[in-house]
Amino acid sequence: MTTNPPTPDTGAELLPIATPARTRAALRTLIRPDRGLALTGIGILVAATAVGLLVQPLLGRIVDIVADGRPAGDLTLPVVLLVAVAVVQGLTTTLGLTRIARLGETVLARLRERFVERALNLPADRLERAGAGDLTARVTGDVARVAEAVRSALPEMARSVLAIVLTLGALALLDVRFLLAALLAVPVQLLTARWYVRRALTLYADQRVANGAQQQQLLETIGGAVTVRGHRLEEQHTERSAGRSRKAVDLTMRSVNLVLGFYGRLHIAEYIGLAAVLIAGFWLVRDGAVSIGTATAAALYFHSLFGPVNAALVLLDDAQSAAAGLARLVGVTDLAEQPEPATGEPAAGKAAAGKAEAAKAAPASVPRQRIASSEAAVTVHAVSHAYGPGRPVLHEVSLTLEPGEHVALVGTSGAGKSTLARIVAGVQQPTSGSVTAPAGTGSAAAGAGEHPVVLVTQEVHVFTGTLAEDLRLARPDASDADLRTALATVHALEWAEALPEGLATVVGEGGHRLDPARAQQLALARLVLADPALAVLDEATAEAGSAGARVLERSAEAALAGRTALVVAHRLTQAVAADRVVVLEAGRVVESGPHDELRDADGPYAALWRAWSGSRTTAPHP
Repeated sequence: MTTNPPTPDTGAELLPIATPARTRAALRTLIRPDRGLALTGIGILVAATAVGLLVQPLLGRIVDIVADGRPAGDLTLPVVLLVAVAVVQGLTTTLGLTRIARLGETVLARLRERFVERALNLPADRLERAGAGDLTARVTGDVARVAEAVRSALPEMARSVLAIVLTLGALALLDVRFLLAALLAVPVQLLTARWYVRRALTLYADQRVANGAQQQQLLETIGGAVTVRGHRLEEQHTERSAGRSRKAVDLTMRSVNLVLGFYGRLHIAEYIGLAAVLIAGFWLVRDGAVSIGTATAAALYFHSLFGPVNAALVLLDDAQSAAAGLARLVGVTDLAEQPEPATGEPAAGKAAAGKAEAAKAAPASVPRQRIASSEAAVTVHAVSHAYGPGRPVLHEVSLTLEPGEHVALVGTSGAGKSTLARIVAGVQQPTSGSVTAPAGTGSAAAGAGEHPVVLVTQEVHVFTGTLAEDLRLARPDASDADLRTALATVHALEWAEALPEGLATVVGEGGHRLDPARAQQLALARLVLADPALAVLDEATAEAGSAGARVLERSAEAALAGRTALVVAHRLTQAVAADRVVVLEAGRVVESGPHDELRDADGPYAALWRAWSGSRTTAPHP
């Protein structure tokens, strides 16, 4: 079960946060495969803590020997035993903590893998509504917080809890009245913990939301810097960033004050408990019920509780912060697991389709309903979509693409072209209607291709690694000859081989930077390697400037040769080259037909063509 967090003043619909019960259940699921490691680690720590509890009685024994005026030789045995206890405890503690640390790292790795997998499968429109800042904050800050807790808080918490339980048991063995005296501190400690937890969980959750809003504002301001400067909005955006930063700082200061109050209450509990144990020891020694050494051991036992008790309670700070982060991560994984509305497409295809957009032209293994080559390659039936109540984008759109046909989608901004393209590609699920796409048509049916659908958008990511590795994302078993053939197909082989290391050149972050046109050619080369039955291009040539536009269009035409294609046309020269043009207007198909026919029909497409061609200094090259 998940809950929706408070929405900041960004207009974003934040991703959900799991409830405490759901978070605990998810944690149990993550740990379950390594139960043996967990039990072994805890067992060794129990043994190490039990051995360490021999220190106080041995010190008490030394006190009794000195108080009774016995010979110095009587000190030899307890001193040797103290050394042995220190050695054994050190070795077993190290071994136990190593086991617990390994458990934590394994669980953390499993959590990261699950989060990344599920995040890639989230519907594109859901991520857009949440904003990049929310997801970025979760994948960075929240994962880091959980990692820090796993690496430091978890082992220390395990050792502290064991030390507390076993030390209280040792006090009872000395004399139950020592235990009763020590327990006088417990009510104050429990009230302190309750006071802290009730405030911390909400505070840290609010802090995470504020940090996400802050990151979102920074991303919007920096990413749109040119537009911000162009409209003279610098002061407005600076004030927004400052306001969200102030909110994050205010929440941080509240957390600092909360921790200070927490420590102050703990010191009061320590004073009450130690005073009670010393008073009980005084009475018991006076009455002859225990020796001075036993009373000393009892006082040392309680004093030794300061460290683990304070550590356990202080670690509530890390635990609450980590719990808030974990709840946000589990909220994302649960959101990805929720069933999508029925669209006539197998559920397995929806999960795989989300990865297609993340890889930007990496192959999407989207199982779709198989159809014979004599039937239509793609059928869109009465598809409607809305990005929320009262925000319809598509209205019962029906469309058919014949095998091998190239269809261009055109229309004004906001007409629904990209939404329809993502739905056809399987990346996004429609609110209603269905899509039947190929499971083995076009070139894929001929045996060369294994991936039925590939989507290429204008936002292409160049992955860090060699150029060859980037290309092999589409087909891991491709040979160097295959890579060169694909590059040659999209007219990119010449510049690729001119790189410092050729196909072995490291590209992406920290490597050789590719300009937008070359990055787009790289994505088109991956499309060629994947060899899909259906290719969907969503303004895939829009990132190139006017000088590179024609080059990219030629690359796209070559990549689409011999396969069914749906192209969201950024430039109407792409519509000219298409077999058919489909015009969207306000989410509805208003025209469909060849370019020449629509151009002469004096309809919406003709108006678009006149507006576009009239803005050209020269006639467009068909």
